[in-house]
Amino acid sequence: MKAVRAANLAVRFLLEVGALVALAYWGFSTGSGAGAWALGLAAPAAFAAAWGLFVAPKRKVRTSEGARLAIELALFALVAVALAASASTAVALVFGAVALSSGVLDRVMR
Repeated sequence: MKAVRAANLAVRFLLEVGALVALAYWGFSTGSGAGAWALGLAAPAAFAAAWGLFVAPKRKVRTSEGARLAIELALFALVAVALAASASTAVALVFGAVALSSGVLDRVMR
């Protein structure tokens, strides 16, 4: 069980990093000129801020486990929508499926 939990933690870390990269890609490819820079920098910063406030292990705002899961899934859903808009639907679906599976597995392993 420890190996599965460790592997899932690695997947979750990669999902978080991937979310930041995907949001930056979405922002830079959606806007133009200064707007692209603003979106490309602000979208991942907003994700990181929300993650740090509500989802991270050392989060600043304590919520119920259900609310924490809902916020996490909503953030990852936003990333999947951004991927669908800027990259491909298949990539968005894979990202969403992995994020959902990892989130559920994390809750079950606790």
